[in-house]
Amino acid sequence: MAQSSSEFDFSKYQIKTGTKKQELFIEETGDKFEVTVKQLSWVKRNQLVSKCLSVGSKGEQSFDGDLYIKECLKEMIVEAPWGATTESFLISIDERLGKALESLVPNAFGGDEGGATPEEIKKG
Repeated sequence: MAQSSSEFDFSKYQIKTGTKKQELFIEETGDKFEVTVKQLSWVKRNQLVSKCLSVGSKGEQSFDGDLYIKECLKEMIVEAPWGATTESFLISIDERLGKALESLVPNAFGGDEGGATPEEIKKG
């Protein structure tokens, strides 16, 4: 059945299954490097957010931002100058490289899309 112009085109909302090369810049040293990344699906991002969000016995909520960033980077980075992006690699790097890699990570709570911030979630 041919799609008419009034039908909803869901395909423009599907993630790209391929990878893309992205150049990152370390501001403090001026170094540039390239990584190959894949896009996180909406469901995968939500799974990672859920994994990092915990609710205490009295309903208090906390978000482990460190875990979220590490899990996103391990999931997203397909190819990098250091090889596999593993837990041991991530805990071995300094703030300069970490800050550059963090720029790849999607906002856990919507950011520009109007989602809740970690502070709003903590307030409950």
